[in-house]
Amino acid sequence: MVSEPRFPFVHVDVSEEESDATSSRLFDLGAQGVEERDATTLAKGAPGKVTLVASFATREDADAALAALDASLSPRLEEIVGDAWRDAWKEHFRPFEIAPGIVIRPPWEPYEGDARVLLELEPGRAFGTGLHETTSLVAGVLAARADEYAGMELLDVGTGSGILAILALKLGAAKARATDIDADAIEVAKENATRNGVAAQFDAGTPALAAIPGTYPLVLANIEAGVLVPMAPELTAHVTPGGLLVLSGILVPQKDAVLAAYPGMELVAAPEKGEWIALVLRRA
Repeated sequence: MVSEPRFPFVHVDVSEEESDATSSRLFDLGAQGVEERDATTLAKGAPGKVTLVASFATREDADAALAALDASLSPRLEEIVGDAWRDAWKEHFRPFEIAPGIVIRPPWEPYEGDARVLLELEPGRAFGTGLHETTSLVAGVLAARADEYAGMELLDVGTGSGILAILALKLGAAKARATDIDADAIEVAKENATRNGVAAQFDAGTPALAAIPGTYPLVLANIEAGVLVPMAPELTAHVTPGGLLVLSGILVPQKDAVLAAYPGMELVAAPEKGEWIALVLRRA
């Protein structure tokens, strides 16, 4: 008999003020995704706390994260057997406005409203429904600055579901080069590009950033601060002089540390949403 798959999750309980920083810490420890539960969510958190539920690729990865977390967070492991849970979240993913005039809808939900841009998105196993503030921040930048990259090619590093590159194409970019370390994410991103009618303009794969030639007038990197800092030289090198680099996945207190890693780049905007900030930089 073939055993059913087992999926490891690490649960921790934190205050609301600590939730974003702890979520970032879990990603640093290898989490593939982090769900927040509190008194307002369908799955409740610990009383008076926010419960963070971090998914890991293997039991070994989850055990290593447990060992690295402070005992005051009450870290604990839960394994879910079987994969029916993967589709349960779809019941709660409804059409929503990610930025003014831009609506995201899942394939199973119709939308009859008036939107400047309507994207049909299936996240699959990839990060990037657009619900997270970090993605919404970049979407807002793309909408506000569409005239700056109209007719041009962009590079999306850590594309996930492909949501940001696809949005940029729908807003007028000519082509998008997308990369991610996760081959599953690339397949999801390609499917989403086809779903939104931009497959011919969308080139996605898993090459290392250093292996991607050339420069781009727009480079996007919605990852997280712990990755954006060491990647700074390579990201900067891929921006055409005078072009824009949009960084997200940054907590507000991490702003100065990330900026310090990008000397010679001009900060032109720094929109915030909740505890998160995006940095819009221009290469001299």
